[in-house]
Amino acid sequence: MESIVMTIAITIGVVLVSMTVHEAMHGFVAYWLGDDTAKDEGRLTLNPIKHIDPFLTILLPVMLAIVGGPIFGGAKPVPFNPNRVRYDEWGAALVALAGPLTNLLIAFVSFGLMVALGYGQVNALMLGGGIVGTILQYFVFINLGFFVFNMLPIPPLDGSRVLYALAPDFVRRGMEAIEQAGLLVVFALVLLAGSLLGQVMQALMQFILQGFAAVYGV
Repeated sequence: MESIVMTIAITIGVVLVSMTVHEAMHGFVAYWLGDDTAKDEGRLTLNPIKHIDPFLTILLPVMLAIVGGPIFGGAKPVPFNPNRVRYDEWGAALVALAGPLTNLLIAFVSFGLMVALGYGQVNALMLGGGIVGTILQYFVFINLGFFVFNMLPIPPLDGSRVLYALAPDFVRRGMEAIEQAGLLVVFALVLLAGSLLGQVMQALMQFILQGFAAVYGV
């Protein structure tokens, strides 16, 4: 019981920090590119309350942590107007990529701290090394999950914005139609393909971890 409570507490804490920075970076990059929509709506902030989605930010990651699956989720999307950012679709893609790339950076730095402090087994992400090691490993595990999940090229996930920049107009129109369903698409993806999605994410996360290990020489 104590370990479950600790798992839930650490998961919620790491998720709140990670998703808050993720969403804030969307807003900051949009603002840097000329769109102040996020600022006008109070989302250009590191206050987690402004970004929380009860299901995607709290319930889904906690359930995945309890069952031992790859942890992923999301938050309330930061609003931005793609017509107001510089560089057109490429500017919109930069705004979208800012969030998951921030998660990748957090995972990379946390991995480096694990190596420097001698905590855990970096390939299997097995918990160990006391509370500090556990928290660092959760930062690696959760942020890699957020990065991989949000980079899926499925609207309304962040990765779809890269396709917007590359795809012909008729493909963009189809993606826009899918995006109208918003988070319902994400719910359907989790419910209908959760097992396959977990396997794909696990494989991609292990591949990235191997890259981290190569960089840090472990």
